[in-house]
Amino acid sequence: MAGWVDGVRFAVGTLSVFPVRVNRVDREVAGRAMLLAPPAGLLLGAVSCLPLTLPGSPLLGAALALGLLALLTRGLHLDGLADLADGLGSGRPAVQALEVMKKSDIGPFGVLTLVFTLIVQCAALAEAGPVALVAACVTGRLALTWACTRGVPPARPEGLGAMVAGTVRPAAALVATLVVVGAAVLLGGPWGPAGGYGLVLPLAVLAGLGTASGLLAHAVRRLGGVTGDVLGALVETAATAVLVVCAVFG
Repeated sequence: MAGWVDGVRFAVGTLSVFPVRVNRVDREVAGRAMLLAPPAGLLLGAVSCLPLTLPGSPLLGAALALGLLALLTRGLHLDGLADLADGLGSGRPAVQALEVMKKSDIGPFGVLTLVFTLIVQCAALAEAGPVALVAACVTGRLALTWACTRGVPPARPEGLGAMVAGTVRPAAALVATLVVVGAAVLLGGPWGPAGGYGLVLPLAVLAGLGTASGLLAHAVRRLGGVTGDVLGALVETAATAVLVVCAVFG
């Protein structure tokens, strides 16, 4: 039980600004933390929904909600998305692309990707509403769980990617996915609080995971494995896909 408590602390401390005391950091705890990433996403999504309850323009509420979410995550996932875009967009071999990603500045590919992603997220969230935001946050963190399954190597021998890569059993990731999809079915069904979505909500979760899986495969092929930046980019990619699907089909 103590190991799982350490996993919760690691997950919340790594994925959010919420003040927690992390007493133990090793690969065993990291694996449990990545398996518990979706509940951390649930917490982030629930808090980030608060601006959507304000009166006024839905677009303004969506912008404030995304701003709050970025604040709650220290902007790390958005930073990872921009860095990965710069690295892949450079067209350089893996070693040099990884060096580009380590730089503290942001290049043109990163800027364009960040602006485009935030515009799409904001427009989709204004249409889709709070349930979609919660689903997006949970799915984004579930993408982390899959990215850390055994068989996915780290791109570097150090850093967050090396700490968490290969720490989650695929069977455990599958169970987590079934739980999330099942919850989406219950929420989106006629008996749930988001009954207007029907099967769109679970399909959005699967679309988010599929999109993130495609990016993961490309990143591993180009860079040789995952890094902290790759993980952050997967979160934003999966979340964006969920919001778009909910906005278009919900």
